[in-house]
Amino acid sequence: MLDRYARQLIDPPLNQIGRGLAARGFTANGVTLIGLGLGLFAALLIGLGQFAWALVPLLASRLADGLDGAVARATQKTDFGGYLDIAVDFLFYGAIPMAFVIYDPAANGAAGAFLLAAFYFNGTSFLGYAILAEKHGHKTDLQGQKTLYYSNGLLEGTETIIFFVLLCLFETFFVPLAWFFGSLCFTTAILRILAAKRIYTT
Repeated sequence: MLDRYARQLIDPPLNQIGRGLAARGFTANGVTLIGLGLGLFAALLIGLGQFAWALVPLLASRLADGLDGAVARATQKTDFGGYLDIAVDFLFYGAIPMAFVIYDPAANGAAGAFLLAAFYFNGTSFLGYAILAEKHGHKTDLQGQKTLYYSNGLLEGTETIIFFVLLCLFETFFVPLAWFFGSLCFTTAILRILAAKRIYTT
């Protein structure tokens, strides 16, 4: 829901930084993998109970997630680059809730499992919608220039980053936050399926 507005603010500086990184020999896929490493390091810190410290690599990983596309636009966009980017994103999105479960499986296990199921369902609805949109020749640039069709929704990347930051700042509230955000993820997926039914039923 917030991605299109966030993009209007962050794309210009990201594109400028991306051009600088490209000039220094960085590749888009390399930046994607750096972002993954930072995200997994954040998950490791969360699993060890270092929630405040985890914010640093977590936010840095999301910066890299924005910069890989900027580097690609400054050099050459590839289908594989877009595929790698979305695959890495989903791994990151799953690693953070898993880290909270590892930290305290007794307290966080059920809520963490519910959140991961919600992410799985929402991610499947997102990718399935992208396949349908591609098949029907539909395109959008509301979330920036993407290799895949990015369908909007109640929850998108911006909201998920804010949610992860809140989890790290208020880790004792993981359980209610996970149930709440997971419910919104399920709602987003259901609304996307209903939209696909309305648009692509022929």
